[in-house]
Amino acid sequence: MLKRNDIATSFLAASGTQAVEWRVEPGATGYEEAVAFMEQRVAGIRAGNAPEMLWLVEHPPLYTAGTSAENGDLLDPDRFPVFKTGRGGEYTYHGPGQRVAYVMLDLKRRREDVRAFVAALEAWLIGTLAIFNVRGERREDRVGVWVTRPDKPPLADGTPAEDKIAAIGIRLRRWVSLHGIALNVEPDLSHFSGIVPCGVTGHGVTSLVDLGLPVTMADADAALRAAFIPVFGPLSERTQDGSAK
Repeated sequence: MLKRNDIATSFLAASGTQAVEWRVEPGATGYEEAVAFMEQRVAGIRAGNAPEMLWLVEHPPLYTAGTSAENGDLLDPDRFPVFKTGRGGEYTYHGPGQRVAYVMLDLKRRREDVRAFVAALEAWLIGTLAIFNVRGERREDRVGVWVTRPDKPPLADGTPAEDKIAAIGIRLRRWVSLHGIALNVEPDLSHFSGIVPCGVTGHGVTSLVDLGLPVTMADADAALRAAFIPVFGPLSERTQDGSAK
């Protein structure tokens, strides 16, 4: 089986397909509200009544449990609200200072390949980090994007310390994707201590600001947009009257 590093990550849509709608939601978006919106939009995409969408939000502090979540990985169940979700993966944290990007794409117009889609999302995040001169890396035994931390003590086996900077959790409904990615820009990293993030022990979490980079959410959004296009294709915004621009 090919490693994800060796999988072609181009997920451009078929010629003539409408551009992906880009939307940045102001303020904090409730998790249940976000899921309800995604469900409605994905149904519209599948029916051919709505364009694909990349929806960027911030959530209030909360934990989500994916389909593989282990009860023992929720270390502090009373700290923040906990939501069970249909995405793949285990427990993760969402909160202010973290950019969540919900990716609603029709893979029937692109590639019907779940593993390659995950690799493409990783490639998008790695490209985003590269804009800030941060080297993001894949790990074959762990989904998400990681950075090595030579400034931290090595692990017990002598391997360099590394932290997770971005998480991925997706679901497909009739080959239309729901959920997506979470990039740590400047969240409160102590909030991750209430869970075993993504079920991975022995490694930490970091953010762009934790790495010493004065990155704002607007900076991160601009980088996410620039890195998205080579992998997934053009984006469009909607004006107040609903027309594309």
